[in-house]
Amino acid sequence: MTYKSILVHLDTSARAQSRLTIALQLAHRFHARLTGLFSTYVPPPHAFFVMAGTAEYYAEHERQRHERARELERLFHAELARAKVEGQWIVADGYANDVVPPYARLADLIVLGQTDPTDPEAFVAEQFVEHVVLSAGRPVLLVPSVGTFTPSGRHVLIAWDGSREATRAIHDALPLLTHAAKVSLLTVHSPDDQPPRDRIPGADIALTVARHGVKIDVRELSVENDTPVGDALLSQASDLGCDLIVMGAYAHSRMHEVVLGGATRTMLKSMTVPVLLSH
Repeated sequence: MTYKSILVHLDTSARAQSRLTIALQLAHRFHARLTGLFSTYVPPPHAFFVMAGTAEYYAEHERQRHERARELERLFHAELARAKVEGQWIVADGYANDVVPPYARLADLIVLGQTDPTDPEAFVAEQFVEHVVLSAGRPVLLVPSVGTFTPSGRHVLIAWDGSREATRAIHDALPLLTHAAKVSLLTVHSPDDQPPRDRIPGADIALTVARHGVKIDVRELSVENDTPVGDALLSQASDLGCDLIVMGAYAHSRMHEVVLGGATRTMLKSMTVPVLLSH
């Protein structure tokens, strides 16, 4: 199993180029075709009709957006040539939550950036990351908004609770796991936990993954009832020196809102290393 097609979301944010660098390195490693998908926040024209002078503002926003898109397109093609990676550039016009998922479903792996509240240009749509993770049906590699990272995955931490989502995440991450120097699988317990009887123990899933040539160090961590699982995962990742976390994404849609599970919500907000999420 490998990744043969990778999609990276690009926008006008400060972190777009670092995402491109990571995606290029992954595409080179797996001999994959890379798609650069440009999608930014597009103000709805009807929102400005009641305000004097907003037509000029909208036109200027569009001009700047297209100019930045052309700059990124030139950079994208130059980096493809330098890395000797095949790829294509796509501009997705429209509301990002509507236009990005159809392209994302065509890729083996999606590279997105963590939402950065300090950079206005990083906002492309409400709950953008959550919508892509939930609707794409493909694994998402989420890159933190702070720090410098490489897609080495030398020491991978798998968050395991025996669920469908966690199982999906492990199998979606197999190409990265097979390249890792070390893989740790962690189950977090609290005194009040009463796991369903059909949940798979960590040792059993480790044996399944071992058949793919991946040796896994199985660990269990006991925490207090009031300790968030997401915080425990991030703490363990730091203590073990992990540079990638693999986990299932727990969420569901409610009208126009995505409701996240606690650990997923913590990870999206406070992640310190890249996280591969599968739903």
